Amino acid sequence: MSAMTLDVSGTRKTSFWRLARVELRKSYDTRAGFWLLVSIGLIVLAAEVIVLAVTTVQDEPISWGDFIGVAAFLTSFLLPVLGIMVLTTEWSQRSAMVTFSLEPRRPLVIAAKAFVGVLLTLATVAVSVVIGLVCTLIYGLIEGGADWSFGWPDMFAFLVTQVLAMLGGFALAALLLNTPAAIVAFFVYKWVLPPLFFAGAALMGWFDSLAPWIDFQSSQEAIWDWSSSGEDWAQLVVSGIIWLGIPLAIGIRRVLRAEVK
Repeated sequence: MSAMTLDVSGTRKTSFWRLARVELRKSYDTRAGFWLLVSIGLIVLAAEVIVLAVTTVQDEPISWGDFIGVAAFLTSFLLPVLGIMVLTTEWSQRSAMVTFSLEPRRPLVIAAKAFVGVLLTLATVAVSVVIGLVCTLIYGLIEGGADWSFGWPDMFAFLVTQVLAMLGGFALAALLLNTPAAIVAFFVYKWVLPPLFFAGAALMGWFDSLAPWIDFQSSQEAIWDWSSSGEDWAQLVVSGIIWLGIPLAIGIRRVLRAEVK
């Protein structure tokens, strides 16, 4: 009597959108993920309220764009951590084996995780815009008028820079596959490298010419200023390849080849 076999050749493959829904649920199912998402909203809200209180008490002018700028500054630190946790949580909790056993197409899983990271970034941007809108309305009621200067180019720049921030964390996560190590590496990149670039540019003439081509954070100012020169955009592309493209490519290759334990 022949051994019984299970034929799954006719089973329909899992769609990308189903994987994305699963990864989205994973992003808030854990306590760490849930409180990170809640903390992002609360921190942005608290900062905007403080700015509103200070400007109204001191009778200082402020625009909707200024409120968005406060949110952009804060989320540029928080969204990379979100991007890190979207990818590394399973490796830290040793549940990656289950994920890749149920869905062995690792590129599809990575794409679903990146999509969820972008989706959560869009949600963060939307929340920040709404909070800024409410704060501007309140400011207008208190001061008798509000400055609504914040155009579509600024909105686009805000969105793009936030997505780039999240993807930077995602790239470090893929490269290191360890949540604490990736978070430490990000804050070294965010806080330690800019002063080193500044000091190097001040002390060495040749580095002053090189720094704009390797300083990805400073080169992103071109996204906010549409009158930037072609050289500014070229510096953005080159530094982006160095700090985002290459780490992301190496990290994805590592995830695709890593032994799941």
